[in-house]
This record gives sequence, structure tokens and C-alpha cells, in this order.
Amino acid sequence: MKKNKKSYVKLALDLLMGITFALLYNTRVLGGLAFHEIAGIAIGFAFVVHIALNWKFVQKITVRLFDKSLPARTRFSYLLNVLLLLSMSLVIFSGLVISRVVLPNFQFMNENWFKIAHMAVAYLALGLIGVHIGIHWHWVIKVTQKLLHMKMPQPLSRALMTGTAVLVLVFGAFQAYQTNYLSKLQMVQGLFTVSAASGKGAMEHGGMDRSQFRKAPDSAANSFQGTVNGSTEGNGMGDKGEFRKREGGGGFGGRESGGESWYMVLFTYTGIMAVFSGITYYLDKWIASRRKKARTA
Repeated sequence: MKKNKKSYVKLALDLLMGITFALLYNTRVLGGLAFHEIAGIAIGFAFVVHIALNWKFVQKITVRLFDKSLPARTRFSYLLNVLLLLSMSLVIFSGLVISRVVLPNFQFMNENWFKIAHMAVAYLALGLIGVHIGIHWHWVIKVTQKLLHMKMPQPLSRALMTGTAVLVLVFGAFQAYQTNYLSKLQMVQGLFTVSAASGKGAMEHGGMDRSQFRKAPDSAANSFQGTVNGSTEGNGMGDKGEFRKREGGGGFGGRESGGESWYMVLFTYTGIMAVFSGITYYLDKWIASRRKKARTA
């Protein structure tokens, strides 16, 4: 595959993955849970293709990972990709464990733990994807310009990029605030204090069942935190068939559990991704500038 053609395929695949992943944060859009679960599995396959398209980079950096001459930026990018792979794998696997459409009869360890893990790690992955995009933003712009045959004076290009970045950062920060994104990330720390193999359900603390969780996700997260920090008494994983008959259709919590249209969900979560991308991009530029000054000093 020619270099330019391969870059276009990678860009298109990454764009499709990003859009699809953002839409998964509301289980009521585009067909509900059926779309949510099938698209989630599709992202898993797309992620494998993404790795295959970048396999030469993976092999090259893996053998040089502990080489002192390897740039810190490259090592950081590699480790970020490993963390992103692990988090996406857990999101997909936990999604299969709690599946109600694709694998309704699949049981594995403590389903309540995987339900929390699915949500908590998905919010973490959203930020990691944003950082990943920010690290490779120069490549994205370069490939896009080649694809669209865009030629723009550098001052105008810089002004447009800066203006767009400011707007996106403000919009994304607002969306992160509106969805209580940072508070949802706190669920991640609780995953390390409750065993996935335990028969004691974290979300059963205080009688919180699935429908209550979907109606009051923030209180469910607080209940989970109380459980992992204190008592983990519960009545076990319980019968999965009965568990799945309980009412509830929201999925990910906060205001997005309502009946928002798909494009609002898309704007909300791509906006949050963009916050991490923008911060990473400008931080990367600042570090590169300091290093350049240090070399010339």
C-alpha cells in the first residue's frame, strides 16, 4: 500500500472510530442497546486493524523501548498506546459481560464490578484518546491538507488553528463540566479495591439495583465509592437473567441519560476529547520549544 494511500486509510479509520466511540456514551441513540453493543464490538475489530496498520512502528519501538537514545516523546506515545489498548480491551470485555443483546446469557465473575468498570474505564479511555490525538495532531493536519489539496499561507493557517483551538477548548471544557466528567473518572480508583472475582456486588450496597443506577448514576458512583472504602456486604452476583429483566435503559449517567439526539451526544463527547487533544498539543509544542531553546543556548 502506497504511503499516502495508507495514511488516508488510517485517517478515515481513526475518524470513524472516534465518532462511533463518542456515540456510545448514550445507549439510547441510533437503535439503543443493539447499536451500542454491536458498534462497541466493531470498534474492537477496528482497533485491531489500527494496530496492524501501525505494526512497523510497534515493532520498531518495542525493541528500542529501553534504549536511552529513544526520544522521551516517542516512549510516552508508545506507553500511552499500551494503556489505551488495555483500557479499550477492558471496556469491550466488560461490555460483553454485561451484554443484554449480543451475549445475554454470558456470565463471568462479578457482573456488578464489570458494570462499574465498563463505565469508569470508558470515561478514562475518552481522555486517553484525546491525548493520543493531541500527540499526533501534526500528522492529522498534514494528511488532511494532502487529501484536500489545501495550500494556505502559514500566518493564516496558524491564526485559524489557534482560533479553532480556543473555541473547541472552551466548548469541550463546558461539556466536561455539564456531564460531571471529572467526577466520573473518580470511579476508576475504586476498581482496585473491589475484586472482580468477588461474589459481593459493589453496586448492591444500599440496595442500589440496575434501574436505580441508570436513573441516578452519580449517587450510584457515590454508593460504589462508599462500598469500596467501607463494607462490601452484598447478596452476591445473583441471577443474571433476573438482573437483566430489571428496568433501565439509560446507560452512561448524567444528563446524557435522557433522550438527546445523536448529534448532541457526538458534540458533547468529541468536545471532551478535544479538550485533552488541545491541552496535549500545546503542551507538546511548549516542551519542544523549550528543548529547542536549550539546544541553541
